[in-house]
Amino acid sequence: MTDDLQQLTREALNYLISVAGEVNVSTRGADLDQHARDQSFHAAHLPAAVVWPGSAEEISAVLSYANRHRIPVTAWGAGTSLEGNPIPVCGGIVLDMLRMNAIRAIRAADFQVDVQAGIKYKDMNLALARHGLFFAPDPGANASLGGMIANNAAGTRTPRYGATKDNVLRLEVVLASGEIIRAGSRSKKSASGYDLVHLFVGSEGTLGVITEATVRLAPLPDQFSAVIASFATVDEAARAVSSILGSGLTPAALEFLDPVTVRTLNASGEFGLPERPTLLMEFHSAIEAGLKEELAVVEALCAEEGCLAFQAGLGRSERDRLWRMRHETYEILVRHNPGRAFVIMDVAVPISNYPRLVAVAQEAMAERNLNGYLVGHAGDGNLHPLIPYTPGDPESYALALAADEVIVAAALAFGGTATGEHGVGLGKRRFMAREHGDSLNVMRRIKTALDPNGILNPGKIFEQDSAR
Repeated sequence: MTDDLQQLTREALNYLISVAGEVNVSTRGADLDQHARDQSFHAAHLPAAVVWPGSAEEISAVLSYANRHRIPVTAWGAGTSLEGNPIPVCGGIVLDMLRMNAIRAIRAADFQVDVQAGIKYKDMNLALARHGLFFAPDPGANASLGGMIANNAAGTRTPRYGATKDNVLRLEVVLASGEIIRAGSRSKKSASGYDLVHLFVGSEGTLGVITEATVRLAPLPDQFSAVIASFATVDEAARAVSSILGSGLTPAALEFLDPVTVRTLNASGEFGLPERPTLLMEFHSAIEAGLKEELAVVEALCAEEGCLAFQAGLGRSERDRLWRMRHETYEILVRHNPGRAFVIMDVAVPISNYPRLVAVAQEAMAERNLNGYLVGHAGDGNLHPLIPYTPGDPESYALALAADEVIVAAALAFGGTATGEHGVGLGKRRFMAREHGDSLNVMRRIKTALDPNGILNPGKIFEQDSAR
């Protein structure tokens, strides 16, 4: 493979144009800049060219040529990832998938939809809503479905509906050789052969380019409830999480905000919450009476764990108010910290260790005088420390990364992971050997078997394969 490929030969460009059409191949500076970085804090890397393919066959032709000539190829969805997952660190070709955004078939009776990988998650759900259905995993941003699959995105609704991997039934994938394969089926279960679908889910485009998928859908809930519960301590809030999940209730979402984050949200003037460790919850039901019964149980369980304030409401408007606050949290924190950027972390642990993880994160930031924030999906043990630093200040950045190191080490020691839903990308490569041990060598062998020339999204997942 050619490292740091910043431009292509005229022959290569002519070939790409012959495959995708001149209008769908670009070396213009603005297009290269747009595909040089995602929404993470990682440095930008320019590709040599951007191609907007229109079919799996076009992608096959591009990959076959790139494989023969050792040209790096990185798939690109909506660019909303937070770990540098689609940054083309070795240059080469970026395949922007957003032209491939068709809904092939809505199979309402089977609660399934066949779609191309470039469709955006929120746009797909708008179309599905007309059939009373939705794709449940919610990453927050309007990510592409292919990107969600490649990174195994999750988000707020994981406690009830699972992560992306739990909702993918079938994939069409183009391998580095150009071979087009189909894995999985539309059956809800199968014991037939290796589970190739879940090999590609979470592989971040390093094993193949996902072009189509069949995903599982859920019926749109008729009734919603929203809960905001505040506690004196993180430990009490975490115990409430365990009590709620252990009671047999299945919240659609169960989120955590630390007091510093709540204080900042209140400073925006939009919210008036007690500045305490806070849980945000959502419940779904087919009937309103069922929700009322669930809310009564939740309130009693929270009271047993020392809840100081409990606010609950029924209906879509209450639910929408709750998630407007949660989804606007990052933007409010950015506005509250002008001239600063964030190392956004993504650790996850067993729920019983959640309070210990929060305590380590608080201490790691306090010891370094980092005024950071803690939010997370408490219902599945996922914590997102947001650690501020000053761009262009190496000392500030080093302090943020040192805190990151301490928090990830604790998560691994507590039986958890360095990344619950953002993927490995660039930021978590250094933790892979520590987390996976000898099994990382098996991952390498799989990578070599499917991509022997290392052209697919090089520099991701495996640290020593990174670009210079």
